[in-house]
Amino acid sequence: MKIFGIILYTVLWLVLIASGIHPYDRQTWVMEVFWVFGGLILFAVLYFKNIKLTPLVGILLFIHALILIYGGHYTYEKVPLGFWMQEWFGFVRNNYDRIGHFAQGFIPAILFREIFARNKVINGRRWWLTIVVFASCVAFSALFELLEFASAMALGSGADNYLGSQGDIWDAQWDMLYCAIGSVISLVVFSNLHDKQLSQKS
Repeated sequence: MKIFGIILYTVLWLVLIASGIHPYDRQTWVMEVFWVFGGLILFAVLYFKNIKLTPLVGILLFIHALILIYGGHYTYEKVPLGFWMQEWFGFVRNNYDRIGHFAQGFIPAILFREIFARNKVINGRRWWLTIVVFASCVAFSALFELLEFASAMALGSGADNYLGSQGDIWDAQWDMLYCAIGSVISLVVFSNLHDKQLSQKS
């Protein structure tokens, strides 16, 4: 598993670098992949401190990073996959950003769960952990929307590609809803597997 993790880590760096070659909008690319760059640096620090994540969290974070990099390279409203979905399903807009916000709940839910479980933040019934993880995901989504709001205020029209609202006045609310749905599905699907991996780490 150690070799597999190193391969994924290396692939992410290569994909990140490649995505920076002629992105659609350089400023948007920087704002979108900043999270990936920071995560890769943090992962290296944790690795050398011998702090290992469960395989489930590692794989989910790898997928999340790819989603962010892909969106950052094209900007979310111009991602080819979103246009293909628009054609296939008859959507009125490029919905790739909905995938991104679903993932914003689906993947960090297990990351939050791991952080809280390992540090024994919740001492009590298991459902308390689920509630706190769900609340953390929604809170993070709301914080992200506030960051987008701050970007719009600071950059004006220069933040349009980053926001990717495509004229939808309810875009922020839809984003938070998709995040909430993603976190619930993730907790239902992965909690038992995650508990097993956590017990193997202890």
